[in-house]
Amino acid sequence: METNLSCSTEGNNKEARGALVVLEGLDRSGKSSQCSRLVSYLEGQGLSAELWRFPDRTTDVGQMISAYLANASQLDDHTIHLLFSANRWEKRSLMEEKLKSGTTLIVDRYSYSGVAFSSAKGLDIEWCKAPEIGLLAPDLVAYLDISPDKAAERGGYGDERYEKLEFQKKVAERYKVLHDASWKIVDACLPIEDVEKQLQEIVLASVTECQKGKSLASLWLT
Repeated sequence: METNLSCSTEGNNKEARGALVVLEGLDRSGKSSQCSRLVSYLEGQGLSAELWRFPDRTTDVGQMISAYLANASQLDDHTIHLLFSANRWEKRSLMEEKLKSGTTLIVDRYSYSGVAFSSAKGLDIEWCKAPEIGLLAPDLVAYLDISPDKAAERGGYGDERYEKLEFQKKVAERYKVLHDASWKIVDACLPIEDVEKQLQEIVLASVTECQKGKSLASLWLT
């Protein structure tokens, strides 16, 4: 099975740092709600934590992506994929700075979303991964597992471009290809409090590991 981790980018550095925690899943799987709850939980434990979202719609690139997602503009599939990737690269340096300062980042979507969604549109999966190579590898990917049919029953479904049932089924299959050792699967159909509790446990374990000096790594480097 392919791994998303490379050799350490920090050598033998054992300094404490924050954890890079990514929540992934289909649209309406509950990622945004759980990300907010996680940040509140970590802060309640006396830890420094921030909520990040991709795409980051506050940047120039992010505003182009936002218009596309709202169906206000049309772009070639390759072009929008590269814009999503560029949006993550815009934040890479700041992300590393935050982690090294001891802040844990709870990230709503990351490179896996970019690859899963673009490859579901028919683009080659290796081509989709290529622009993401060298971004920071998450310490933990929590995948909120829900069937596309169940997700479609949730409120607000269909508001954005990609929220179409048949397309989401393709995305779910692509996510399965991307699973590796950094992933933890959480049943998103459980009551929200149960999902929250599971996430708290696995995220706190990851934060503790990073505080002990786990080295940063890069994504998808061979």
